[in-house]
Amino acid sequence: MRILVIGSGGREHTLAWKIAQSKLADKVFCAPGNAGISQVAECIDIKTEDIPRLLEFARKEKIDLTVVGPEASLALGIVDEFSKYKLRIFGPNKKAAQLEASKVFAKQLMAKYNVPTADFKIFENLDEAKKYIEKRTTPCVIKADGLAQGKGVIVAKTVDEAMQAVTLILGNKIFGDAGNKVIIEDCLEGKEASILVFTDSKEVIPLASSQDHKRIFDNDQGPNTGGMGAYSPAPVVTNTLFKEILEKIIYRTIDGLAKEGIVYKGVLYAGVMLTKDGPKTLEFNVRFGDPETQAILPRLESDLLEAMLATSEGKLNKLSSLGGLSWMNRACVCVVCASKGYPGSYEKGKQIFGLEEAAKMEDAVVFHAGTKKLTSSGGGEPKIITNGGRVLGVTGLGNTIKEAIDKAYQAVEKIHFEGMHYRRDIGRKAMEGL
Repeated sequence: MRILVIGSGGREHTLAWKIAQSKLADKVFCAPGNAGISQVAECIDIKTEDIPRLLEFARKEKIDLTVVGPEASLALGIVDEFSKYKLRIFGPNKKAAQLEASKVFAKQLMAKYNVPTADFKIFENLDEAKKYIEKRTTPCVIKADGLAQGKGVIVAKTVDEAMQAVTLILGNKIFGDAGNKVIIEDCLEGKEASILVFTDSKEVIPLASSQDHKRIFDNDQGPNTGGMGAYSPAPVVTNTLFKEILEKIIYRTIDGLAKEGIVYKGVLYAGVMLTKDGPKTLEFNVRFGDPETQAILPRLESDLLEAMLATSEGKLNKLSSLGGLSWMNRACVCVVCASKGYPGSYEKGKQIFGLEEAAKMEDAVVFHAGTKKLTSSGGGEPKIITNGGRVLGVTGLGNTIKEAIDKAYQAVEKIHFEGMHYRRDIGRKAMEGL
């Protein structure tokens, strides 16, 4: 089969890497890809949101399955366009993608179908939002309605911080049209977990649990990022708790969408807070998590491509009847190496050293996110340089969480680029949960 992966980050490198291992995969393409992805797939210079060119490429190259990585492509309706031409594609359609593209849509759906989440209010008017903040208690959480690359959520510990947040989003439009509406909701307390499932709207097959680290600095300090590391499994998610999350959050959401006339096919990702009152939904994503994917898929023993085909064709019941997915009884930890300045304005073009040394390590994989290959005009060895905020996802496997943490950081120590920054406490929460 000929496969096209859309995207250029660490998530897409992991997807292409795992798909290339499938006995069904004859050729893997990636648009636009990155320096690491070029080692497992042929990279095509087409932007992720250029749907007409992606469609043209898929038709010309007779692509058997397109796998969509980024949420923006899904929100733009790439699945709908490919489906018009009977092209198989993995991911939800535009209506279903609203679950992530509009936090207002998601919260209203949750309220309607009794999916546990924080109490909330929606505002379009800055003055009304401020009046509400004056009357309510803090801390609270301010969320931009639309897509903001994982940065549209601000936890306000004081009234002043909440006022500043709504002013930045509604008044200053720091997220553009994504901030035309804001949600102000209660701040949930507890431990977080990321729950991902495959679903074809009829059947649900869970992936392994994981935990992301959103804040830029150790001990969850500093602003939110797209994610600074992840580990799998999340020990805090017991089998009993997993079943409760599936029943109260995942199934109710998928059933609610179906009642609204929306068929959901693809990966559904629920960010969940485990509170003293039970699991509550923080947010939904309509694609694989990043960097959760880098911690989950290395543990997968089943054929990822087979599972994706079954999902896109509405035949997950066949996979379910075989017992679902098979997983290694090992732990996996991913540490993100970021550029200086991230998640604000960051530097690019810094040469990355030590990648070959890290790649030689057993039980370690380096997934590229923001990288680019520079070919020398003199015919020498090409250089790998930084080309994004999150540059690498350095991943380690181990028989225990501690072994996986140690392996990941041993690999990180072999890598260097100017201004490289990473958290040194990825996985510590898992240790505390044991």
